[in-house]
Amino acid sequence: GGSVKTGKMPEGEKMGQCKQEEEQQQKEEEQEGLIEFYGSYQELFQFFCSNTTIHGAIRLVCSKKNKMKTAFWSVLFFLTFGLMYWQFGILYREYFSYPVNLNLNLNSDRLTFPAVTLCTLNPYRYSAIRKKLDELDQITHQTLLDLYDYNMSLARSDWSSLSTRKRSSRSLLHHVQRHPLRRQKRDNLVNLPENSPSVDKNDWKIGFVLCSENNKDCFHQAYSSGVDAVREWYSFHYINILAQMPDAKALDESDFENFIYACRFNEATCDKANYTHFHHPLYGNCYTFNDNSSSLWTSSLPGINNGLSLVVRTEQNDFIPLLSTVTGARVMVHDQNEPAFMDDGGFNVRPGIETSISMRKEMTVRLGGSYSDCTEDGSDVPVQNLYSSRYTEQVCIRSCFQLNMVERCGCAYYFYPLPAGAEYCDYTKHVAWGYCYYKLLAEFKADVLGCFHKCRKPCKMTEYQLSAGYSRWPSAVSEDWVFYMLSQQNKYNITSKRNGVAKVNIFFEEWNYKTNGESPAFTVVTLLSQLGNQWSLWFGSSVLSVMELAELILDFIAITFILALRWFRSRQRLSSPGPPPSSQDNTAFQDEVPGLSAPHRFTVEAVVTTLPSYNSLEPRGPSRDGEVGHE
Repeated sequence: GGSVKTGKMPEGEKMGQCKQEEEQQQKEEEQEGLIEFYGSYQELFQFFCSNTTIHGAIRLVCSKKNKMKTAFWSVLFFLTFGLMYWQFGILYREYFSYPVNLNLNLNSDRLTFPAVTLCTLNPYRYSAIRKKLDELDQITHQTLLDLYDYNMSLARSDWSSLSTRKRSSRSLLHHVQRHPLRRQKRDNLVNLPENSPSVDKNDWKIGFVLCSENNKDCFHQAYSSGVDAVREWYSFHYINILAQMPDAKALDESDFENFIYACRFNEATCDKANYTHFHHPLYGNCYTFNDNSSSLWTSSLPGINNGLSLVVRTEQNDFIPLLSTVTGARVMVHDQNEPAFMDDGGFNVRPGIETSISMRKEMTVRLGGSYSDCTEDGSDVPVQNLYSSRYTEQVCIRSCFQLNMVERCGCAYYFYPLPAGAEYCDYTKHVAWGYCYYKLLAEFKADVLGCFHKCRKPCKMTEYQLSAGYSRWPSAVSEDWVFYMLSQQNKYNITSKRNGVAKVNIFFEEWNYKTNGESPAFTVVTLLSQLGNQWSLWFGSSVLSVMELAELILDFIAITFILALRWFRSRQRLSSPGPPPSSQDNTAFQDEVPGLSAPHRFTVEAVVTTLPSYNSLEPRGPSRDGEVGHE
């Protein structure tokens, strides 16, 4: 037999041992927890307000015994917070509006002289179309006689042969009769009978009617001025005559020596290599100086003696009086590789006057992208460039109109370049093109076609600010010898001394030129600086304070997630009861202990609590010392 002796442990030693085991277990739990969260939102908020560097937050918890102060500081804190974020919204809105600063720079350097285009203001009666123009003049003569009882003197004397000439059904007279000039009284357009009684001319307007091909719809083009009506009506038929020419080179009849009597730049004589020639339907022969990119003129000094000086003929001998009603010349200053739009940027030079034009160069450089709606080279503009030049806004607008003209009317307008595969409008082939053109022009001016919206400004452009001065030339005391020299050197036949010639001087006013540039007014650095200023103004804190606030938000989200997860698990256990927990199931034991209060802190990692040892589960009642023997 053996015997086991069991000694009774004193009560104080048992309590001390249990206390040591609990402290050791608590230390193990604290060491095993890597990430800890607060047990409630109140504890989280109290810890944040007590330890944050944001001004005013401590007042939310230090005066919690005084409810009035707590309410006051709560309202003040959140009001300040709202005002700060209202300011943040203003800053963000300003940043995303992409404002720019305008930078003005003055530069001093040798200046490249711009291109200068000079037109005669004298539509030439070209030999290729002379017969048809004579016929049109005779029809216009008869029209003016019928409408205004005006007998216009004509240069030719063989109109009787023209009036008796037999014409085919497709002759000029047939087409002119389809679009006759008519009188308009108030809103009613009526034909004027041949033997109508005299009427008050002030009660009438004059115009012409353009109808569709089936004559179901007509467009009334009326003018309050009879001069404008006759010019527009004559120009319409004149364009049709030009469009009938199969080869545009037939109109290329340059007469430089009879128009430009003298040309000098920087006190040096010009030659044919310094200009190019083109024909304009309304302004006649035009000459562009300094358009050759290989050898451009440069100005080293400002002043009238360091620019371009021209003596031009302004007397009109072969002009078309029904198309051109002014005398002189038309000049335009523009950049190289840009077409000369004489209608937009040109101005007239008066006969018998010396016109001195001073220039100031101005360059504009815009920011692209989000800062402005500009284009670098026009490649991102949804309009095909029909001109053999670089992109400009006017080039794009005219190209847009021409492309719409070809699409809608089936032909191209004669004033603009011809698209590939198209032909110019001519009423011998396109009967109702005039009706289509004027309807389309009205839509174009109202921006129904969207050309002004599609065509954007270039990001880089060069402009020339012009100012002109005028003086009489030649003077009364010098005109005799000046005209004598012109007649000897240029074979100038003097018919009208005062209206026969004009002088033009074009030069730089100063050596400096202005550059207008743009720079971002609100960058990312500026935005962060402004946000920091607002944060410091309202809360007197720094970037680390923002991190503390971000940490508060993350902790709030984490606690919400954990509490929701625990609630979901508890609901799941209640809805699906399982077998009763055994004494060995420590987890079930801990969850089902009644009256167990939640700890102030809990950890993400699960901590397994070790149950007391077997020896410590002795009864606490009185016991006897003794030995128990077993045999």
